[in-house]
Amino acid sequence: MTNEFQGKKILVTGGTGSIGFNVVQQLLALDPKQVRVFSRDDSKQFHARIRLGNDPRVNMLLGDVRDKDRLRMAMEGVNIVFHAAALKHVLGSENNPFEAVKTNVIGTQNVIECALENRVDKVVGISTDKAADPTSVLGCTKLLAEKLMSATSNYKGSKQTKFCFVRFGNVIGTRGSVIPLFCRQIKQGGPITLTDPGMHRFFMSIDQAVTLIFKATDMMKDREVFILKMPILKINDLAQALVEVYAPKYGKDPASIKIDVIGKINGERIHEKLVGRNECFNALETPEMFILKPFIAEVNVPVIDEEYPTAVRIEAKEYTTETPELQSNCLTREQIVELLKTNEAYIEESIF
Repeated sequence: MTNEFQGKKILVTGGTGSIGFNVVQQLLALDPKQVRVFSRDDSKQFHARIRLGNDPRVNMLLGDVRDKDRLRMAMEGVNIVFHAAALKHVLGSENNPFEAVKTNVIGTQNVIECALENRVDKVVGISTDKAADPTSVLGCTKLLAEKLMSATSNYKGSKQTKFCFVRFGNVIGTRGSVIPLFCRQIKQGGPITLTDPGMHRFFMSIDQAVTLIFKATDMMKDREVFILKMPILKINDLAQALVEVYAPKYGKDPASIKIDVIGKINGERIHEKLVGRNECFNALETPEMFILKPFIAEVNVPVIDEEYPTAVRIEAKEYTTETPELQSNCLTREQIVELLKTNEAYIEESIF
């Protein structure tokens, strides 16, 4: 990758969240002129500033992506925007769908419009595998956010701002995910509350997530969705691996930690998807990722494949945790244990 960020002014919405903050940290090693952290929690900003060593290149900006006027001011003079602000919890979005729409959909529209007004060079949005053939409010709002950016060619006229999204599975060590929840339950002596033992999920590390974000920034032509190929694991195996690793750390006997099955929550699905059944016909594949190409609105034909020289057309099928070749390579409990140990610092940081 080339260094897209040297000497640039960069805005990170949701910049005190797990993904956003790690984007900020890694950006600072790439010699930007300024990094603006845009988020709505002043306490998180206070702690983030300390963790970043009061770096003079970092400007903490209080605000919400729902507030277009504030966002427009924050984006003035910016070259690149990373849009990580979102409501991300399945159950919270199911119970508060209007709020999910305000942040994930209207907030994304505000980012788009402010980026066009300020003639930003590039905007990279953060999405989720739940956007592929969505069954939840969260997935629907994130798919619509992707669609909003995909449609920007209809609105931007002569403006040269480019947009793309990256789509993640579960990210190890992020706050509010299943891993810190299970760790807290283990620390309390159990039980671990498992919604369904048959659930499978795509997993990746925070470092992999940030690498994909930066790679997408480098590769993007306009309006693509970049999806990292991720290993899958069974949530029941993850719970057992966490007991093996963390019960002794908390002075607990692993045999004493029970697992209670409490039933699937609203909006949750047993198997996740990276590429949906209606997306594969316009997708490319590289050894490490999928690229969902946009359509050129004027002639309704996809962007030519030659723009991504290492990519080939994907076989016409969806890519899910039920895909046979993925099932046959599902991470073993031993592999999950190694994955947890490799990402231990991030996991410890995320435990609430």
